[in-house]
Amino acid sequence: MLIALLGDVMLGRLVNQRLRRAPAGYVWGDTVSVLGQADLTIANLECVLADGGEPAPGKVFHFRSDPKNVKSLCAAGIGMVSLANNHVLDYGPDAFREMIPVLDAAGILHAGAGLDGDAARRPAVRRVCGTAVGLIAFTDNQPDWEADGGPGVYYIPVEDPDRRVADLLDLVRRTKTRVQILVVSAHWGPNWGSGAPGEHRSLARALVEAGADVIYGHSPHIFRGIEVFRNRPIIYSAGDFVDDYAVDPVERNDQSFIFLLEADGGTPRTLRLHPTLITDFQVRLAGKGSRQAVDRMQRLSRHLGTASAWNADGGFLEVPLSTEAETGI
Repeated sequence: MLIALLGDVMLGRLVNQRLRRAPAGYVWGDTVSVLGQADLTIANLECVLADGGEPAPGKVFHFRSDPKNVKSLCAAGIGMVSLANNHVLDYGPDAFREMIPVLDAAGILHAGAGLDGDAARRPAVRRVCGTAVGLIAFTDNQPDWEADGGPGVYYIPVEDPDRRVADLLDLVRRTKTRVQILVVSAHWGPNWGSGAPGEHRSLARALVEAGADVIYGHSPHIFRGIEVFRNRPIIYSAGDFVDDYAVDPVERNDQSFIFLLEADGGTPRTLRLHPTLITDFQVRLAGKGSRQAVDRMQRLSRHLGTASAWNADGGFLEVPLSTEAETGI
């Protein structure tokens, strides 16, 4: 089974304008050749799909995309999305309420935000190739959006942990009894910075110990290194996958990867990273221009104790996860 994990997918503003005159699949460029290999694709949806609502006060950036652009998500084969981020309520609770049935009608499961606290915490579960795959999503952004009596996100204070972290770990333990592969999506930390914060590393390891099979982080706008802990991958940041943002020439928020996880039943085996580049409001395979991103990812991952190898024929960076004893080699 192959699961594709994508960083921030932002279909608002100029991307939305382009989609008003371009085909639904335009934003994915030639990455569909890789995405098409996946049995399940999971993305962080960094906008709200709605026509209505009012811009949330006190925010500089507001991201909203036409509801019809759910067809773009379908064109990429996206079957699950994380809604636990700092833009899902950019246009208030009314726009959020408008989006949920749009995703439901398209068959796209969602986690990390909901009409109340229980819905925001509820895992999404989909059976893929006979294997139950679960998604739990949380964020440490926008504490004022924490779901309670109304719409909001599944908020977890990562820097100053309290009982909510213990509740998250308990949710992971309980969910793992229902699924074979459990993905935990973490929209955490501020923008920028390629190093994995200590509090992220501590929580990620605790999540793996509780039963998570993949930690799938995002939020900083750039990718971070990968750690392998107990043969489980920790992606500290998947970066930006598609958007209309200005590109920082040093941080290079236009560079990222398709993170393609190969699993055997309930056991992750290999993580393949296909380099991507955002250009003209679409994402494309980086091809010959990928060397800088690949070298950077290898360097950042080595700092976390993770070895990787470039597969020139396949055009991807490979991170082995299982030990020889477990694979029987």
